Amino acid sequence: MWLIHINLRNDKQSREIRRSTLIPVRTMSGEVTRRIRKRHGLKNFKQRWSEQPQGAANGKEKDAPTCDLSTVQPSEDEEVERGALKRLSTMWSSFRAKLNRDQVKEPCHESLDSAPVDTTAREQRYMSGHYFFEYLVVVSLKKSKEGAYEPQITYQFPKRDGMVRFQKEEEEKTLKAITLFCFPEGISWAPLTEYHSETFSFVLTEIDGSRRNGYCRRLLPHGNGARPPEAFCIISRLACFGLFSKIFDEVEKRHQISMAMIYPFMQSLREAAFPAPGNTVKIKSFVPDKGTEIISLTRPLDSWLEHVDFRTLFRCLTNEEVVLVFAAAVMERRIVFIAVELSTLSQVIHAVAALLYPFTWQHTFISIVPEILIDVVMAPTPYLLGVQKRLMDQVTDQTDLLVVDLSEDRKDTFLVHIGDEKSILPPKLQDEILQALRNRKEKSTVEELNSVVSEAFLPFFVKTVGHFDLYVTRNSKGQPGVFQSRAFYKTIKSKTTRHFVKKFLQTQMFDLFIQEVEQQPANPQQGIFHKKIVEYQEQKKKEKAKKRH
Repeated sequence: MWLIHINLRNDKQSREIRRSTLIPVRTMSGEVTRRIRKRHGLKNFKQRWSEQPQGAANGKEKDAPTCDLSTVQPSEDEEVERGALKRLSTMWSSFRAKLNRDQVKEPCHESLDSAPVDTTAREQRYMSGHYFFEYLVVVSLKKSKEGAYEPQITYQFPKRDGMVRFQKEEEEKTLKAITLFCFPEGISWAPLTEYHSETFSFVLTEIDGSRRNGYCRRLLPHGNGARPPEAFCIISRLACFGLFSKIFDEVEKRHQISMAMIYPFMQSLREAAFPAPGNTVKIKSFVPDKGTEIISLTRPLDSWLEHVDFRTLFRCLTNEEVVLVFAAAVMERRIVFIAVELSTLSQVIHAVAALLYPFTWQHTFISIVPEILIDVVMAPTPYLLGVQKRLMDQVTDQTDLLVVDLSEDRKDTFLVHIGDEKSILPPKLQDEILQALRNRKEKSTVEELNSVVSEAFLPFFVKTVGHFDLYVTRNSKGQPGVFQSRAFYKTIKSKTTRHFVKKFLQTQMFDLFIQEVEQQPANPQQGIFHKKIVEYQEQKKKEKAKKRH
């Protein structure tokens, strides 16, 4: 979703548009039927206005709520929020107008397609998630008349022909957004003779709730003398960072020979089926002087971790610091990460979101905040943001949030904090997480580290809320179940755990999770979380049996 924050100012620019991308609501199966229950009024609307269920894009959202601002009667303490919410009625039209004005400077798109590659059948096949990617673009820094470098798309594959007007307009807006996230620094660039290549990712969530992942590799183009870097960006519905990093390696290798060499490789990749978890797809591609190469692309077995590399997170933070960040994220607080490198921000913020499995972060999620959108840090609602260190002063003047410095030369890790982060999690369970994290090796592979992290954090949710299904009452008429929240947390014996769970029940991540459970028939749960719950319950039964004897 593109959210527009309009700030009225008294200078030459009377209106500035600020956009931010949010991750969609996605729980266990990716399809959510939402109902607002227990909470009413303006505050509830403010908390939920940023959500777009994953199933909405496919027409699966059947009874999502609508909210008319004119019917909401705020209390006195909510009057201060009316101004921000009134902007919602004009945000989309303002955004469209801004982009239409910007289209006067429409960049040139180069395509090596010999013929249109999109057909109705293929487009449906891609939209169902079977294609590797939607398109590849090259974003270059071009010098404007004012002398500043501006990002523009100079190459696109495939060039999508045959679109109707509104489809073309929407694609142009998406492409414009891509340039923004490929070069979040804005126009502060100068020609370089050396530049360290880096790979990072971002998320675009459209107004209909459909999600697209952007994978970006920035590098210095071949040539002589000083020159600005350029970015290769792949847009895909699929989340698998490691696999797309390998694809970039192949793209970069062919780019060293000629841009024309990229087309046959990407065409073969686009026509290949995306493999199931643990499977491999082989792509044939011709390279001059080497002949036909066979490239193997393997998808990780644990699909929920395939977009994550925890190594950067644990390289930047200690075990204790990771647990404090996890605690703040579980309570859906405002969290900002500071770093110099874009790849560090991207990998850390995705890793923190993955720690919440089987729950999904439901609020604002921007792995790399472009400079033009830095005002998003002032938003009152929860967020996970990645901000470059040169913009740190615009973040640290905020309060009631957690600011985490990931820089190697930092003096303090937590530049801003609320102060209660150490007391959020039940002490015993917090110690168990730390004990499990001590099992990781210094030079672990990605798979080994993923396993250790999963065994550290997943049992936390198993032990705190793993008994949820026992408190969903269902009738025999096929009606949705009803979660008995009070009985659910009252059954917990530990006072500290019960206190935590009572608060966790108020989060949107648990609310959306349990609403999907209510829509499912009895005992349909599958996957790692359900497997761990069954194992834990069996273990408890054995322990009780031993005590009896």
